[in-house]
Amino acid sequence: MIDWKLAQSTAARLSKPGPEVSAAEVAEAVAELREGAARSQAPVREFSDLHATSATAPVLVVDRPRWVEANIDTFRVLMDPLMAKLQAANKMPSGLSRSVGSKISGAEVGALMSVMSSKVLGQFDPFWNGPAGEGGRLLLVAPNIVQVERQLDVDPHDFRLWVCLHEETHRVQFTAVDWMRGHMRSLMDEFVDATEMDSAALSSLVSDGFGEVVRIARGDSDASLADLFQNDRQREVVDKLTGIMSLLEGHADVVMDGVGPEVIPSVAEIRRKFTERRKGAGMLDRMLRRLMGIDAKMRQYRDGAEFVREVNAQIGLSGFNAVWAEPANLPDKSEILDPAAWVKRVHG
Repeated sequence: MIDWKLAQSTAARLSKPGPEVSAAEVAEAVAELREGAARSQAPVREFSDLHATSATAPVLVVDRPRWVEANIDTFRVLMDPLMAKLQAANKMPSGLSRSVGSKISGAEVGALMSVMSSKVLGQFDPFWNGPAGEGGRLLLVAPNIVQVERQLDVDPHDFRLWVCLHEETHRVQFTAVDWMRGHMRSLMDEFVDATEMDSAALSSLVSDGFGEVVRIARGDSDASLADLFQNDRQREVVDKLTGIMSLLEGHADVVMDGVGPEVIPSVAEIRRKFTERRKGAGMLDRMLRRLMGIDAKMRQYRDGAEFVREVNAQIGLSGFNAVWAEPANLPDKSEILDPAAWVKRVHG
């Protein structure tokens, strides 16, 4: 249903070039990011008290096309269960309609990837399986990091290490908590299993979807495009995934800010300017952020960090780290906003 080759070629065609840099500047940035990831391991583990084997998940410093390629590969893996369900339900289109539809979907995915490829600084991909048995990989998008450090007018060496601290925390989370990858994949599969295949559900999506898109674009709705595809069962799964992602992103922000003052002289200036950047720029940028769910992502950083700090204040680091003990200890979306409720449920 999706022409993945067309998605990749569309993204490559539409993606904006990165900042102008010389070959020497490219080599310096790549080497510094690799070094920053390595330097981040020890302080992140010490601050978080997570005993990780993060070297089992490789670090890749990539450009925008390579980031697109990596994410399209992941999307294909995540889409496999849905494709299998569509085939089993005999809902797959055939012949010309399938060919045309797959190209339209491929072009849409490629356009989305082209926009996102210029915005992402780093990403841990937990669903990648390496040829040597590695679980997950860390992607650092060098041109975007260089572009943002220039836009913010901050010390480039400090900024690169600051980004590495955040992303290394994600690598530690997934390699120290060995069940996290499997648990998230099971939730993704549960989401697919809850997908409705009947024509009434699909018709409702078409009839109601356009109006909701308009409301999102105007700022009258807190939803994103992804929310349009959720029934009640799927929303339950999404609440769980939102809780997990808020926890992971908020925890990474807290670790980054906790470790930062010890190793990054200008961390206060970087945090202040970067927080302002997260609010978005002009009207078009804000509209795109709402449609693509980026505003929701920003709320995950904020709400997750508040959850982590509040729980640590109430019961300390060892009490907070119970969150990593088993899937049942993970907060859901409501508990992220009510840390005391999580403390009561998990610690009595």
